[in-house]
Amino acid sequence: MSLPLKRWIEPDPIDEQDLARFATLRPLAVRLLRRRGIQDLGQAYDFLSCRAGEDDPAQLKGLPEAVGRIRQAIDAGEKVAVYGDFDADGVTATALLTETLAALGADVMPYIPDRVDEGYGLNIQALRTLYKQRVRLVVTVDCGIRSLEEVQAASRGLDLVVTDHHRPGEELPAALAVVNPKQPGCAYPFKELSGVGLAYKLAQGLLRASPPVELQEEALLDLVALGTVADLVPLVGENRALVQRGLERINHAARPGIEALMADAGVRRGAVDSAAIGFLLGPRLNAAGRIDDAMVAYRLLRSRDLLETQELGRTLGELNRHRKQYTEETFVAAQAQVLARDPDAFLFLADDPSFPPGIVGLAASRLAEVYYRPSIVVTRGDDESRGSCRSIPEFDITEALDCCRDLLIRHGGHAMAAGFTVATANLDTLRARLVEIAASKLEDAELQPALEIDAELPL
Repeated sequence: MSLPLKRWIEPDPIDEQDLARFATLRPLAVRLLRRRGIQDLGQAYDFLSCRAGEDDPAQLKGLPEAVGRIRQAIDAGEKVAVYGDFDADGVTATALLTETLAALGADVMPYIPDRVDEGYGLNIQALRTLYKQRVRLVVTVDCGIRSLEEVQAASRGLDLVVTDHHRPGEELPAALAVVNPKQPGCAYPFKELSGVGLAYKLAQGLLRASPPVELQEEALLDLVALGTVADLVPLVGENRALVQRGLERINHAARPGIEALMADAGVRRGAVDSAAIGFLLGPRLNAAGRIDDAMVAYRLLRSRDLLETQELGRTLGELNRHRKQYTEETFVAAQAQVLARDPDAFLFLADDPSFPPGIVGLAASRLAEVYYRPSIVVTRGDDESRGSCRSIPEFDITEALDCCRDLLIRHGGHAMAAGFTVATANLDTLRARLVEIAASKLEDAELQPALEIDAELPL
């Protein structure tokens, strides 16, 4: 199989009406803005200045109920757990909400599941453990929207508030409150918040509904910027504005943990932008959950002790170096396996017991990038196997997994990235069905990666 060449998508020409609507801007700037969906001069200035206004958190369906229940727990002295995820978005969201709740006087603890032993999302045993530790309210961040059975089982002893930005399934969990801008009936205008962005909206709601405390909303935006950029959500609209303000805070008054990350990565204050987060800081945060314990990254973000954060920053830097090595080894092995099986398949799935669970998503991403095919890499276990999926714009991988729900223990994600747990006995059947679904969807598609051209300039 030869590697695909990129297909150029040239911009539509701008006309006199476009130029008139953007009369104070040069034609090249107009072309670039129209390419990004900007319709008028007001939108243009908002985009260029990152001034897009924030929407009222109370518009989020379920948020008023979530704020009310959390306030009740704080007033009653109930123990609250923030249940997060092990990637950078989940860790920053966990740190942000625990910081907020602690500032409001809550008896709060973080819980981030182990990637290998527990996997993504809520699990019954963890919820039982939290109950035994006298937790009575669990607030999820960046997970839970598809944990129907776990929420139902836990509701006999725990109240659950689910905040999650991932796409809901056909049914929502029977939680006390569900906060997700993508859920049916949610009037919140901006649908593309990250997990930490959604946690920030909940924090805003709590801070605005409570007596004044020392913590200010603005102090949380460094965490929002880190998690939002690292999670690869679109940097448009409210995300763009939040990230811009968060970058300003990082570059002028970074918390000790972020300073330690910057020091290990060789990034000086004033030079942190979205690229620095995406390629240098974010991968260090992610490395903890991929090959060690995500709580290392959590402690880094929450600590104010300079010596501790320096040590944790060095630890994350070392973990990130190991992560790069493991990713290359896993990619090479997965590549050999899928090419030996069927190099012309419309979907690749590689599995092996030796594939590190925290690395399979990175290897799948490399396969999808190199061969422009939906790609899945699976850590095969004795009884259960866990896979990570990366896709292409022409193929909605979560929709495909929905068509295989009868074979899966759990699954969830986005159109371009998802994860699942499957009984190992069903893995080969799952592979065959996904390949069949991909063939039916992609057989007439032009499977070449697209390169969108903004403009042609004379040299």
